[in-house]
Amino acid sequence: MTPPTYPAAAPTSGPAPTSGIPTSPAPAGPNPIHRPVDRGYAPAGAAGPQASGRAQVGPSGSGPTPGYAGGGPVSAPPAGPDPAGGSPRRRRLPVVLAVVLLLVLAGVGVAVLRPGPVAGWLGAGDKDGPQAAAVRPDPSPSPVLAGADPNAPLPTADGVRAALDPLVGAAALGGRVNVSVADVATGESLFAKGADDGTVPASVTKLVTGVTVLAARGPGYRIPTRAVAGPNPGEVVIVGGGDPTLAVDQKGFYPGAARLDDLAAQVKQALGGTAPTKVIVDSSLYSGPTLEPGWDEDIPVGGYGAQITALMTDGARSDVPKAKRDHENGEHAAQRVTQPALTAGRAFARLLGVPTSAVSTGRAPAGEGAAAGAPGAELGKVESLPMVRLVDIMITDSDNIIAEALARQVALARNQPASFTGAAAAMDAVAGELGLPADELALADGSGLSRTNRISPSLLTDLITLAGSGKHPELAAIFGGLPVGGWSGTLGDRYGSTGTKPGAGVVRAKTGTLSRVSAIAGTLTTADGRLLTFAVLTDDVPEGGTDPARVALDRIAAALAGCGCR
Repeated sequence: MTPPTYPAAAPTSGPAPTSGIPTSPAPAGPNPIHRPVDRGYAPAGAAGPQASGRAQVGPSGSGPTPGYAGGGPVSAPPAGPDPAGGSPRRRRLPVVLAVVLLLVLAGVGVAVLRPGPVAGWLGAGDKDGPQAAAVRPDPSPSPVLAGADPNAPLPTADGVRAALDPLVGAAALGGRVNVSVADVATGESLFAKGADDGTVPASVTKLVTGVTVLAARGPGYRIPTRAVAGPNPGEVVIVGGGDPTLAVDQKGFYPGAARLDDLAAQVKQALGGTAPTKVIVDSSLYSGPTLEPGWDEDIPVGGYGAQITALMTDGARSDVPKAKRDHENGEHAAQRVTQPALTAGRAFARLLGVPTSAVSTGRAPAGEGAAAGAPGAELGKVESLPMVRLVDIMITDSDNIIAEALARQVALARNQPASFTGAAAAMDAVAGELGLPADELALADGSGLSRTNRISPSLLTDLITLAGSGKHPELAAIFGGLPVGGWSGTLGDRYGSTGTKPGAGVVRAKTGTLSRVSAIAGTLTTADGRLLTFAVLTDDVPEGGTDPARVALDRIAAALAGCGCR
């Protein structure tokens, strides 16, 4: 494998950039994850616990938000396991990255936001006009986590090995457990067991999806949904742009999302006295199958997957009020409609006063820049939440539908087909552009539902280190949605048992679970205050052993968090 290279950052006379990496403990207090009022996110205007003496970072914990414009082959298992304690071909991030991170951590006291979208995410739902939320500034963030100690001692490889060796061989994890642990400031590998070996990652795949879409589209990019004039007077074509959070009205599932009622109001105004008579649904932006062949048979009906189409509302949920109630109680599964694009088109027709019998599928007339009233002329447009917020939601809630939509945005940005295979190829290409070891990445989807995905643990720790390095500021947005152990998201009810409590509040990670697959990757702070990145993936969990495997993974992260490992 060729070691990745990261070009040296150009010297500047200004202060070192903030890494934006969430680091140390969440405050003591009740776990907010099941509070109905916030659905796992800070409500607008809510004052979170304060971390004194620390500088605030911008929305999603990513530093001040700049005004940004705008299936592979399955890798074979290794011939034999690498010995724990460092792969001979494990790459080291260059010295310049270490220098940048040391300057960042030493020069800035970082207060980290509560995970999830910024505080205004929920409050944006009560906008008083079309796209009003798109121009309102984000409210000031409420910090809840303090920064790591920049002078904390570095754990030793021997110390980490002593802590982890008894745990990575746990029977609950099965016979194929691959691990990578590295120091964030220096990039030094501290523990490697099968670290370069492709492993089924499940939802940990979303870290790759998030980083590649932030690199390809930028944190400020918004996904458009358009309406254009049809081929005949009174005909309206709704053109799906790939926004999975699009709502029918202000009661949608995703607060602050773009809305069809706003789009319908624009269309009526553009048509003047002409009454709409027909709605044509154009979902042709996406190509290929709507379900990935590597998905388990129960995915489309199990509540966590759906037909992936370029036009849909509310992530294809069929009963939005029920889905919102369930979400508030920590249940993310929801029944999905079988024809998301047509369902959205019918909802749009009702808003225009067009009977649903006059809704059909088709393509918009070619007419970019067409004169008003001509076929293809734009009648209205609404735009999604900015990409940084979509990434937050995807990671915090492990939202598979958003993940597949964002993967297709990577494909579109790289002129690839907006399909499962096109998205996989584009994400692989962007990972390579970032200097990550693309030979350790083989994807079939963006959500991690496919069992044919393969990602190495070391690629994940490299990715996390790069995202926090300050070299690519846009990538730091990946950290905003990472759940905190015992506090939020998919880790809200974990790290409370004996043997895992040291990880409560200090482990921030994305998890992944399929039957016989369990994974976790993220960051943590050691007992001495040193920031580490870690990834543990196993795709040989004993049958029916999901819960014991999850606890075994948490014990590994907690052991790192609870020791100085020197």
